[in-house]
Amino acid sequence: MSAWLAQHLAALRDALRRLTAAPLNSLLSLLVIGVALTLPTAGWLTLDNLRKLTGDTPGVQQISIFLALDAGKREHSEIESRLKEVRAGPWRFVPREEALKRLQASEGMTEIIASLPRNPLPDAFIITPTEAQPEALESLAKIFSTWPKVAHVQLDSAWVKRFDALLRLGKLVVILLAVLFAGALVTITFNTIRLQILAQAAEIELAKLIGATDTYIQRPLHYFGLLQGALGGLCAAVLVSAGFQLLTPPVAELARLYGANFALQGLSVSDILVLTAIGSALGWLGAKISVLIHLRRII
Repeated sequence: MSAWLAQHLAALRDALRRLTAAPLNSLLSLLVIGVALTLPTAGWLTLDNLRKLTGDTPGVQQISIFLALDAGKREHSEIESRLKEVRAGPWRFVPREEALKRLQASEGMTEIIASLPRNPLPDAFIITPTEAQPEALESLAKIFSTWPKVAHVQLDSAWVKRFDALLRLGKLVVILLAVLFAGALVTITFNTIRLQILAQAAEIELAKLIGATDTYIQRPLHYFGLLQGALGGLCAAVLVSAGFQLLTPPVAELARLYGANFALQGLSVSDILVLTAIGSALGWLGAKISVLIHLRRII
């Protein structure tokens, strides 16, 4: 076990030596890999923030149940009991007096409301469903509309469907970008390892002649690709985090103008670890393919 660990540590040191031997080339390669991973990562993070925004913005993906004007406390209690049974999500009761006060507070509505003989607004329940799929929201709206003393159920299903379709399209674009740039990362590592093999062809032939195994020769190259991919993933994490830090203040200000309390969520520690692992895996894959193709011509 100790011999196996010593061999891998030696291969890791050799890979680090290769990275630091040409610092400028290594830095440029890491930047290219970082940019390749930054675009799909930023796209995925943007979609994730958009999904969270829909839950934080008032009026987005909510169902309003408007009761009949003659509905009393008994009907209110019955609706509350039904909502607890359905477990559609958090809800709140808005009495007609509160709704009238909010309407009076709107610009230009004070004189109009004062001219009305009585309060025309009904009591209402506002539900924020836990399920955001358009089909599920429409199903809930149909269920609510069959309840007694329910005069109208409001759901902007067309808007929800458009937003959901936009998110699905964005998800598909991010996946395509991820596949494209993953191929680019593998290609970069493939070409880097190819140059390493060509530059050290004589050294590899000599090592083979004195009894070095194929695994011994390949191991440092595999570690080189893995390290390059991992560092490229960390570089991408830095670029994405820096970009979201710059965007956070203007996005928060824009959200406040629309009555929402929202701030961009950047990469978490687990996200950074996943991004580093993906970079490592793609770097190792590129090194593995390059080694299998080019070492055959030497050994």
